[in-house]
Amino acid sequence: MPKLAANLSMLFNELPFLDRFEAAANAGFHGVEYLFPYDFDAIEIKQRLTQFGLTQVLFNLPAGNWEEGDRGIAVDPGRVEEFRAGVPEAVSCAKALNCSQVNCLAGIVPAGVSEEVANDTFVANLKFAAEALAAEGISLVIEAINTRDIPGFFLNNTSQALDVLEQVGSNNLKLQYDIYHMQIMEGDIATTVSREFEHIQHVQLADNPGRHEPGTGEINYAYMFKHLDELGYQGWVGCEYKPKTTTEAGLHWLKDFNQI
Repeated sequence: MPKLAANLSMLFNELPFLDRFEAAANAGFHGVEYLFPYDFDAIEIKQRLTQFGLTQVLFNLPAGNWEEGDRGIAVDPGRVEEFRAGVPEAVSCAKALNCSQVNCLAGIVPAGVSEEVANDTFVANLKFAAEALAAEGISLVIEAINTRDIPGFFLNNTSQALDVLEQVGSNNLKLQYDIYHMQIMEGDIATTVSREFEHIQHVQLADNPGRHEPGTGEINYAYMFKHLDELGYQGWVGCEYKPKTTTEAGLHWLKDFNQI
């Protein structure tokens, strides 16, 4: 069974953010991830990680104004300076939290910007970030996201993500493979994971349809967990799903799948 990390941006939302760490540990999780740490004191987060024996698995580079609709700024040629200023901010948080990897959200292509310009901007920003993070011993990942949940998102399938990796040409850039997003965009999950396994550093999950917990939809997670084990996957699987009712009510799947 792979190592599971609770995504605290989606799970335990019944509680204030800083209280979710204890809830995750009590539920049996040993790692956590979430969108961003930047609105909180890193020292307070670190205290909770230590107190409850949790590993900080992942968070995202600064991605613009989330509340105003930004979903990353890495493809925006007008915000390159803002993107690059966010890299040292992420480094500072990652070092404080002993987090070894961060994700870069590509973002929605701005109106009037061509796909070619967006791609070139993304590649240049990733080169900058991958080099800066490598100097600090922190890995960088990128994630393809389905265009149904985020219309206009630049990076939306595995082949495109692999092409970006090739263009960047950095050993410090890998894939964050989200099973839910890729089930929607391309299917054939197990085959793709096998074929591109060397490029995958982090995995995330949710079932489909609904983006709820495993066992509520069409994805055979019993098979996928075994498949990851057979491939020798040593990373974490981030549980980035929306509980169908409450987090606690839906956690029976943890016991079910851990008995596989």
